[in-house]
Amino acid sequence: MNNILFIKSSLNGEQGNSTKLAQELVTNLSATSEVKVVDRDLAKQALAHLTQEEMAAWMAQESERTEQQALLASVSDSLITELTKADTLVVAMPMYNFGVPSTFKAWVDRVARAGVTFRYTENGPVGLLKNKRVIVVAARGGMHAGTTSDSQTQYLTSFFNFIGIDNIDFIYAEGLNMPGGDERFAAAQSVIKSVSL
Repeated sequence: MNNILFIKSSLNGEQGNSTKLAQELVTNLSATSEVKVVDRDLAKQALAHLTQEEMAAWMAQESERTEQQALLASVSDSLITELTKADTLVVAMPMYNFGVPSTFKAWVDRVARAGVTFRYTENGPVGLLKNKRVIVVAARGGMHAGTTSDSQTQYLTSFFNFIGIDNIDFIYAEGLNMPGGDERFAAAQSVIKSVSL
């Protein structure tokens, strides 16, 4: 059984190109392997921007947390539990203004926790989440892969490496708002069909 955490963040919901393509991937993987899928829609279940109060709640000893601190800490705790249980992450990633959606960044801020998903050592930080795979389905209106305008690829690689995940694949669907966009979408679908667990 492969546990898949399917992370979506498109403002266009199920009609977003990143969501549609990543959903095809999840459907294909489900048809060829025994999987359990957990959906995390960060547009529908939007997380607020991280505050100092919430971060302080994580740092308080669990037995000493106030009721409010326990409530605040439970958000990060539940997201980390969901992530920890996953064998494979399928990330549907739209590009907004050259970056990741702010809702995805809010998720990152809650799952990157010292002593939980990474720890500091004399030689620097060490990720604590091992033996996981990430498949990023990146949908863009323009052409960015391999250029200085693609901030997503390096950011996502750095983040997942930071928490211990180094098995990362990217599937790009680019130029979707340009002439020939339909053909590029279809080309990404062909790549998706070749992916297996």
